[in-house]
Amino acid sequence: MTEAATATVVDRLLHAAQKLLAANGIRATTVSEVAEEAGVSRAWLYRHFPDKTTLLGAALVRLTDAFWTDARRELDAIDTFAEQLAAGVRIGRGAYDDPGALLIRLRAEEPEEFALCTGAGVSGLIPDLASFWRPYVEAAAARGEIHPDHDLAQVSEWVARVLISLGTIHGDTIDPDDRAAVLSHVRRFILPGLTADPGTA
Repeated sequence: MTEAATATVVDRLLHAAQKLLAANGIRATTVSEVAEEAGVSRAWLYRHFPDKTTLLGAALVRLTDAFWTDARRELDAIDTFAEQLAAGVRIGRGAYDDPGALLIRLRAEEPEEFALCTGAGVSGLIPDLASFWRPYVEAAAARGEIHPDHDLAQVSEWVARVLISLGTIHGDTIDPDDRAAVLSHVRRFILPGLTADPGTA
């Protein structure tokens, strides 16, 4: 089989795995179903992936890469940290609806299986999200939008926690799907904490 043909088979297998993960979750997805969905034999599947964990892990990694790449592309086009944070809430909420980003749901519903497939190093939602936001936090600090005495690692983790809360927990005073309301909340409550001198707290 040529390199191009091999790549096509692998792509079909990963696409099939992603489709079945979205429909069935990790536990209920079987190697036989993935092979059937991809239109290949189990023997061909095992030539590329030795077991279910490796196959689903590769599919989850591809989903992760695609989701974060799309999110970075959108955030990189935004000039201010406040607007990036507001967009981050919307992007995070979209992750629950977009079958290409079902990672959050799988991680929440099947944490042990998710960790097994992807490796314990990428199974923590807060560290992942804090790491994702770190370059934006650093850029905001360089622009003077964050006080220079803040610990940027702590800021990144705080941003991750705040955005998860805003995006997933409904309240009485803010609609997370209302961009203007989210941006107002960011400017009124989040930015003042970031611009303040941490030594005065």
